Amino acid sequence: MGVVRTPRGKWIEEGLRALAAGGPQAVRIEPLAQALGVSKGGFYGYFANRDALLAEMLDTWEHEVTETLIEQIESAGGDPRAKLERLFTTTPPADEPITGVAVDLAIRGWARRDEAVAQRLRRADNRRMEYLRSLFGAFCPDEDDVEVRCMLAFSLRIGNHFIAADHGGHTRAEVMELTRGWLLR
Repeated sequence: MGVVRTPRGKWIEEGLRALAAGGPQAVRIEPLAQALGVSKGGFYGYFANRDALLAEMLDTWEHEVTETLIEQIESAGGDPRAKLERLFTTTPPADEPITGVAVDLAIRGWARRDEAVAQRLRRADNRRMEYLRSLFGAFCPDEDDVEVRCMLAFSLRIGNHFIAADHGGHTRAEVMELTRGWLLR
């Protein structure tokens, strides 16, 4: 019986975990192999080098936060408001290795120092905004109103966890529900 190889996706997932924990400098082959409990030799069966892994990590992240999420929302059907409601409530755990906020923030930090990563981030953010525009635009006739709603919705998705404010007698969940209601009116 042959040796079972660690799947390619596990290397990518572990790389994204390392990125979320310590930035791109934390994505190193030896520590990834240790975290996976394998030798680093298996790495080279999938990737030519560290840069190839980093590129595939970005490819995976971009696809998952754009096309996969959009497909998930669209596949459940419904009108644009129902899709937005699903989108607003489909939030991965912060530590989810591919689509969690920790990875998103790490990529945003990396993009500040690397123009190629900044271009990928811009492409992913533009795709996300494009999708929001298609949904809000279906029931908001005013283009400026659509853009404001998109910006607020997307900003909340990215930055909600940074806000530590109290909400004047409301819970965070209540305020988020009020916000969703306002955005969907």
